[in-house]
Amino acid sequence: MALLYRRVLLKLSGETLMGDQSFGIDPLRLSHYARQIKDLRDLGVEVAVVIGGGNIFRGLQASGSGIERVQGDYMGMLATVINGMAIQSALEGLGVYTRLISAIEMKEIAEPYIRRRAIRHLEKGRVLIFSAGTGSPYFTTDSAAALRANEIAADVILKGTRVEGIYSADPELNNDAEKFDRLSFDEVISMDLKVMDMTAFTLCKENDLPIIVFNIMEEGNLKRIAIGEPVGTIVST
Repeated sequence: MALLYRRVLLKLSGETLMGDQSFGIDPLRLSHYARQIKDLRDLGVEVAVVIGGGNIFRGLQASGSGIERVQGDYMGMLATVINGMAIQSALEGLGVYTRLISAIEMKEIAEPYIRRRAIRHLEKGRVLIFSAGTGSPYFTTDSAAALRANEIAADVILKGTRVEGIYSADPELNNDAEKFDRLSFDEVISMDLKVMDMTAFTLCKENDLPIIVFNIMEEGNLKRIAIGEPVGTIVST
């Protein structure tokens, strides 16, 4: 089977891991993600994953609780490590070899990020799970995804969401929202569409790294994207 993308970075939000819960990790949602990633790996695609920590803690929550912003951001980074460990466990339960990599040193749990070593893991067929964001406060996991994707020379960023792609308005709130199949980076900026935070989006634009926004909830979408089927919305030059 011919592959359109041979090395991808999958960006997942922590909130989607909650499923129908208000907090924490839904085992069914975790299993769903692991199966889709395994299917992609079985095709021969090299896969890296970045997941947020919003199901546990977001740095921006800190302001309302009296926690200083920088401290809150570090707490959010630790939440992404917890989610990374959960995905690692779910994947290895399916027989997928993984490496959990942290931008903050915690050698008993995860490897430190070393670019050449990370690329070698991909070449050996291991799924990389990047955690702890960029390791610095004030940066989101979107920024971490854009940074790592460029560093490992990924062909595309796949941003998994609950909707079918990018719309003119929130489709969960507006039934008349128009779905876009393809957009340029400049069109996204001119229409003020919220694809990723601007730091991450600019990094992708400057390095000509395409982004595909798609529905991660639908089984098989990752495989369909890898072989070139039109799924979601692609943003490119």
